[in-house]
Amino acid sequence: MKKAFWLFFLFSALLSCRKPDVERFVNFDTFLPTVTSVSEVVEPDGSLNPEIRMPEDLSATTAARAHTTVARDILDAVTSNSLVHVSGTFTGHDFDGSPLTQSGKIIYPANGPIKNFILISHYTICADFEAPSESFPMEGILASKGYALFIADYIGYGVTVNRIHPYLHVESTARSVVDFALAAKAYMEKTGHKPLSDEVILVGYSQGASITLGAMNLIQKEYPEQLPIKKVYAGGGAYDLAATFDISMAEDKTGIPCAIPMLVQGINEGEGLGLDMKDFFQPRLLANYQEWINSKKYTIGQIGELMGSTALHELITDMGRDKTSPKTAAFYKALMINSTLDFEPQAPLMLFHCKKDEFVPYENALRAERRFKTHNIQFDFGDYGSHSTGALVFLGRVLDEL
Repeated sequence: MKKAFWLFFLFSALLSCRKPDVERFVNFDTFLPTVTSVSEVVEPDGSLNPEIRMPEDLSATTAARAHTTVARDILDAVTSNSLVHVSGTFTGHDFDGSPLTQSGKIIYPANGPIKNFILISHYTICADFEAPSESFPMEGILASKGYALFIADYIGYGVTVNRIHPYLHVESTARSVVDFALAAKAYMEKTGHKPLSDEVILVGYSQGASITLGAMNLIQKEYPEQLPIKKVYAGGGAYDLAATFDISMAEDKTGIPCAIPMLVQGINEGEGLGLDMKDFFQPRLLANYQEWINSKKYTIGQIGELMGSTALHELITDMGRDKTSPKTAAFYKALMINSTLDFEPQAPLMLFHCKKDEFVPYENALRAERRFKTHNIQFDFGDYGSHSTGALVFLGRVLDEL
């Protein structure tokens, strides 16, 4: 009884300490291009441009097949094989609402009209060279069908690489996506690239799926006139972080080891919880996470090899796995706050998930289905292989509908 009272008191105190709403700036015309280039989507031999970044854990054979399949699927619908890439900076918001220079990339067809603007929330990356402003992201091929893509790096990558990335912290990351969309929209229209339709499309997979729902919610509340939503596509997302925590702890494993330290420090940073990582990370992880995670030099796969385990008891302390401990209770409450199912979608939404997803538990999709079953939602849950192969199936679904 005493323990239950303590947890109730803790949760109440945490809620009362949430950061108050802040006044935000409204100057959206802040995009400054830094690097402009042109690339082809499909090579002369019919294969996909090898510079397009696909999920790294696909086998060489699967990756080659994926490139060929995606190339074949889009060939008939390509309106411009040449794409313009414009990397640059914009003024977004920091955690406290103050202005913060961030970075991102605009990708649009070199030829032909632009149908709509698409807001891309990118999937989990760890190395800065994987940031959209530094690479040709997988989702970039959508531009070949006549769309302009806006892809924010998120805080922690690009020009903010020296910051901790607030991994799966919905408010700050979704706001980066929306802030960049507003800045990129102003830039595109000012430079003569106004789309045929004012409606925007939102797309995101994995981390990007969760953030896409957060961005949808944010747009509905604050920018419905500036960014009217046509449709949203979300795949393989951890929409319920608390449930994901519970499942992972019960199974004592994770399919993506780097996500563990990224999530703990990211939520701590975004929510300003003031937690000490020594209370959560086992000694070996504690001694190395700054290099492995925060140097932004290593990819997901490389960090997994460095961490050397997928067993949570080898990565997280006993206290960190115990929800009844005050510090873990505070973290768990923050996970609940940063879940993305507590809103009402007002535009058509497609939710996709692999039933055997080893990175993001399928339970997330089932909870989303229960939560949104009365809305205009298209559910696509199936046996599509791994989380990474699912990304390719998801991309194909989006390509087919665009």
